[in-house]
Amino acid sequence: MRVVLQRSKEASVTVDEEVVGKIDAGLVLLVGITHEDTNEDMEYVADKVINLRIFEDEEGKMNHSLLDVGKDILSISQFTLYGDCKKGRRPNFMNAAKPDIANERYEYFNQVLRDKGIHVETGTFGAMMDVSLINDGPVTLIVESK
Repeated sequence: MRVVLQRSKEASVTVDEEVVGKIDAGLVLLVGITHEDTNEDMEYVADKVINLRIFEDEEGKMNHSLLDVGKDILSISQFTLYGDCKKGRRPNFMNAAKPDIANERYEYFNQVLRDKGIHVETGTFGAMMDVSLINDGPVTLIVESK
């Protein structure tokens, strides 16, 4: 599992000109699933994401986690995170999980976050999505399970 995490001041995702997910301040997660990922991978990454100390304290140091500051997550499925660009000019997506498996794991990942008390908004799995965000910092990190 691979997640590109961006701290944001606000974010939304639109499908067919309709906003399907929107948050104020929090984290935008671009979520990639590979066929080797298990529920344990989803749980590990969810725990890592919500406990990373990447929000500033009163002295401006990154000392607070998402749990500490009580902010939200916008989670977007993104199979292209497993695109391999080493050969040729067209990315190879063979490492991305098949859609049925990826969607099941993605839904499980979002449920793990919700079970930990996080408000999670999502895009629409498999749809063409327009993602808009104001990156806060900017702070962008990659979290991987393996």
